[in-house]
Amino acid sequence: MKTKPKAVVLLSGGLDSATTLALARDEAFEPLALSFRYGQRHAVELDAARAVAAAAGVRVHQVVEIDLRAFGGSALTDEIAVPKDRDPAAADEIPITYVPARNTIFLSYALALAEVRDAQDIFIGVNAVDFSGYPDCRPEYVAAFEKMAALATRAGVNGKPVRIHAPLIHMRKADIIRRGLELGVDYGLTRSCYDPDTRGRGCRRCDSCRLRLAAFAEVGRPDPAPYVSL
Repeated sequence: MKTKPKAVVLLSGGLDSATTLALARDEAFEPLALSFRYGQRHAVELDAARAVAAAAGVRVHQVVEIDLRAFGGSALTDEIAVPKDRDPAAADEIPITYVPARNTIFLSYALALAEVRDAQDIFIGVNAVDFSGYPDCRPEYVAAFEKMAALATRAGVNGKPVRIHAPLIHMRKADIIRRGLELGVDYGLTRSCYDPDTRGRGCRRCDSCRLRLAAFAEVGRPDPAPYVSL
């Protein structure tokens, strides 16, 4: 039997990363899931990541601990209020939920794991269509990181540069959900809220909840994740 190529998949436990994991498996990769406890206020997503990985039959799932609270500057890692009840699509500036350099840090860890595990592919579930204005979710950023990785690693110098896959980057949220449903993703296992309650239920009011609920409504399916009552 031919061995499947390995791919590091960044897995937050949210809707996008769960779909990205399913896409990597659909493309016949053996996924090595990588998640982070980085001081995020919505750490419930790590339980979701473990559940998603287990449901997908992932054999290697590493959770790395780093502390981005040391720098702050984001509503996800600092004592800053998470914006509520606004139209995220109408935002004309980088939102306060942007975590400085987060994707660069995560991809750097993924790059190290890829080298150690002899994987030539990394999957990340960034999206530049429905939201968010985050600078590290743009196609230009992904291309630039891939170029840097080819210059900065032994694998790249030896002619085996790592490929960065961002399969959702040009997709609308509703289309991401449709594709994930086709691939059998159980979105009831995922969590996306920026400010969940103590039971891990979505607030319904943050940008992430509003985008997710609107996308499920467009698809014509109820969102199976738990939410607080209005």
